[in-house]
Amino acid sequence: MQVTQDPYSYRNDSEVPAFDDSAPIAVMDAECALCSWGARTIHHLDKSGLLRICPVQSPLGSAILQHYEINSLDPESWLFLEDGTSYQDMEAVIRVGQRLGGWGNLVLALKLVPRPLRSWLYLRVARNRYRLFGKGDMCAIPDPDFQKRLMR
Repeated sequence: MQVTQDPYSYRNDSEVPAFDDSAPIAVMDAECALCSWGARTIHHLDKSGLLRICPVQSPLGSAILQHYEINSLDPESWLFLEDGTSYQDMEAVIRVGQRLGGWGNLVLALKLVPRPLRSWLYLRVARNRYRLFGKGDMCAIPDPDFQKRLMR
């Protein structure tokens, strides 16, 4: 289920700690190997260094997901916040690709797939991500520049 909220609605949620939302933020499962790969890809393609990554396991990540009614203990979704607007699931992936440009534009091909099928496919992968791709620890990636992107 996708919940639509007004832009910056999390600012009025007392459960969400105040944070710097002046740049885009990807809220991702830091224990998922596929998400860790996605975070490294964002890091390599975002030459501006603006896009930040917030692990769902952090207090901030958990609070943001809860605000958008996503179970932070077993997230089937990841979230992308840009200019206060949230994008979830495959729409988040597409939006990040657009934001990154260059090689990131390859994900725009997903727009050719009808939205219901994209959503179904995303949910299947998300629910089976540990079994298909294993676990990883994005927070343990030693690159200091990558670590600067992480919001905890």
